[in-house]
Amino acid sequence: MRYKIFGKTGMKVSEMTLGTWGMGGVGWDDNPEEIRQDAIRAAVEAGVNFMDTAPAYNAGAAERCLGKTLADMNARKDVILSTKCGNVFVDGITYRRDGSAADIRRQCEESLRNLQTDYIDLMLVHWPDPATPFAETMGELSKLKQEGKILHVGVSNFSQAQMEEAGAFCEIEAYQPQFSMVHREDEALIQWAAEQGMGVMTYGSLGGGILSGAFRELTTFSASDSRNRFYKHFREPMFSKVMELLNVMDQFSAEHGGVPLVQIALNWCAQKSFVSTCIVGAQRREKVLQNASAFSWSLTQDEMAALDAAAAKCLAASGG
Repeated sequence: MRYKIFGKTGMKVSEMTLGTWGMGGVGWDDNPEEIRQDAIRAAVEAGVNFMDTAPAYNAGAAERCLGKTLADMNARKDVILSTKCGNVFVDGITYRRDGSAADIRRQCEESLRNLQTDYIDLMLVHWPDPATPFAETMGELSKLKQEGKILHVGVSNFSQAQMEEAGAFCEIEAYQPQFSMVHREDEALIQWAAEQGMGVMTYGSLGGGILSGAFRELTTFSASDSRNRFYKHFREPMFSKVMELLNVMDQFSAEHGGVPLVQIALNWCAQKSFVSTCIVGAQRREKVLQNASAFSWSLTQDEMAALDAAAAKCLAASGG
């Protein structure tokens, strides 16, 4: 495993972060609890020391799975935990943003119980709440930080203007954006965040799985599957351009002894100087270990450039 310093937090984090969205059991994961817990154990064993979750991942289900597993392993001290606030999973389908001070505190307290810990290393505002002033949201996070319940504060899915405004009320130390070879629309913003000293943890690093090469034909997912609404590259006109990108990745895979395409995608992301760590979700031990093995080798500069060029065609097809 490779490690980087996570911006001005000073935390040393693995370049792979285990994402637990799927472990909430809503969207695409129907594995039994023991399989999910074994995946978490595999991540710890592989040197992954950063884990990302949220109460919105099925009303705390992902947090509870993560907390129980780490407690059973007595591994809490070895892991940096990132969770979120300000986004409430309402009825199994919809989400409601709530950045009010009362809800920020309520979610923090619930996350502490779910994760079976007395502190959270990093608390992110999941999405900005347009109905609540940043002074209220960030002010409450500042109080929780002063109380020692959270150590660092960050944001996800914020614009630069929103980060600048929110940062006036509580220092923002981390940024979590979507970023991958098939989603580069916010690259300039991500670079700006890194220049401000924020640790950058990218989500969607495998493009919802399309960069694994598992989807070579247009696929219709179930109505509840997040790939229907969240990832436009599963639809035309972008899908065909992604297939061209996969052809380039196939070539590099062969040249590196047949490594899985996910390792190419993760290396491309992690080798960007402005990225601290890549969040990647996996619910089975073998997938976690396959992903973690990406960080035992690196792409060459020429390979990075070729992937950049192929990825640019995907972006052009998306209209970005």
